[in-house]
Amino acid sequence: MSLVRRLHDDVLAAEGILSGATLEKEQQPVTNASVQQRYEQWCAELRVQLTSATLSETERRCLSHVLHVTTNMSPRLFNCYDSEHLPRTNNDMEGFIRSVKTRYRRVSGRKNWNRYLIRYGARVAFYEARSRTGELAEMTEGMRRVNGYRWRQGRVEQTARQQEQLKQYRVRHRRDAYLADLEARWAALGPRT
Repeated sequence: MSLVRRLHDDVLAAEGILSGATLEKEQQPVTNASVQQRYEQWCAELRVQLTSATLSETERRCLSHVLHVTTNMSPRLFNCYDSEHLPRTNNDMEGFIRSVKTRYRRVSGRKNWNRYLIRYGARVAFYEARSRTGELAEMTEGMRRVNGYRWRQGRVEQTARQQEQLKQYRVRHRRDAYLADLEARWAALGPRT
């Protein structure tokens, strides 16, 4: 149990650094450079711990994995602190996607929402976001101003995207039927001369 507590403390320390709370507590500015520097100091402390003879094999393996992942992700991990509009995590987006899926499941009674997503695509999330912010009427008014040619062009593009997604789905989930259909259509073209 003490091993789990120590590893949990390490995770909480990383979370404090990446959230900026550690630097704020130390009354230091929270910038890309300062968070990266503080996180690299923390990783250096972990590397020192890794050489300690008192660590169990499990703890050594876990710390090695954390350091390996951190090293690989480091170039992309510290880009959000200098931009106030860039979120530090994608938790809000994940929660939004989950709520959209849950709503669809309640409406349709189905567990899987792949067919719904293939049919309506990105419009599902766009519509949900606009309806939650109260901008749906504004969006509807804007759609009324779109001329017929642009609407038909957008519909053709959306249909092509849907067909491509449907084809990928069929290849992944119904490969034999998809290949049989493809072979039948090829044979229907007739012999080539």
